[in-house]
Amino acid sequence: MAELGGTFALGGELAVGRVGYGAMQLAGPGVWGPPRDHDTAVAVLKEAVHSGVTHIDTSDYYGPHTVNQLIKEALHPYPEDLCLVTKVGAKRTADKGWPSALTPADLAEAVHDNLRNLGVEALDVVNLRLSNTSHDYPVPMDITEPFGALAELREKGLIRHLGLSHVSAEQVDAANTIAPVVCVQNEYNLAHRANDALVDKCAAEGIAYVPYFPLGGFSPLQSDLLNEVAKRLEATPMQVALAWLLQRSPSMLLIPGTSSLAHLRENLAAADLELPADALADLDRIGRS
Repeated sequence: MAELGGTFALGGELAVGRVGYGAMQLAGPGVWGPPRDHDTAVAVLKEAVHSGVTHIDTSDYYGPHTVNQLIKEALHPYPEDLCLVTKVGAKRTADKGWPSALTPADLAEAVHDNLRNLGVEALDVVNLRLSNTSHDYPVPMDITEPFGALAELREKGLIRHLGLSHVSAEQVDAANTIAPVVCVQNEYNLAHRANDALVDKCAAEGIAYVPYFPLGGFSPLQSDLLNEVAKRLEATPMQVALAWLLQRSPSMLLIPGTSSLAHLRENLAAADLELPADALADLDRIGRS
């Protein structure tokens, strides 16, 4: 089966389709607890893989634990070409909070939780997600200790590749002196373009850029201009927004999330949507207005 949207090789060796799937929305409300509809959640995962998805983004703190357990239930034993990318650096509390968990002990525990709940002996990619109580973005901190802790787990064979999330270009450079960074996961979409320079830096250095909230996240993208372009192309606005990301950079990997089979199919169809030059010019105005 042809890879969706073409392929990109994470770390030069893990070839994944450029349109993947983000599993966060499979958890219950507030990314807490089991899915509203267990059977539909399983069906979404199965159809994603059957449709050609080879890159699933997850974390053991989604739920917590429930999303990884659901992935294992639906897809294990995993297809050889399926790449599971997880993230560590936060935890969940009983009040449904997301405090940071960045000590070496926290990170080791999180890696082992992911291994156990996904049912694997090694994790394909682990992203270090930075956070603090001030909700800064990017998070201004020295990443030497936490990224070094993950690099040690990589040396032990528990992790194949490492990535970063909520980071600056300077933090990417600092991490690369410790171990190779294969992907960066920051917020980026048509309307939020603060990472334009980092997107280009990643492409130049062969690092995947994986935008979270590619469709706006909890506040979906809304733009009259986007709607006009979509109407012209006989596509949905969200398909156009995803297609724009694919054409924005050759190292862009998409992980749109949904708990709906209909939305999954709509998102995956964006892989076949080519945006003409006039549409790209119009869309570029959205993030620069």
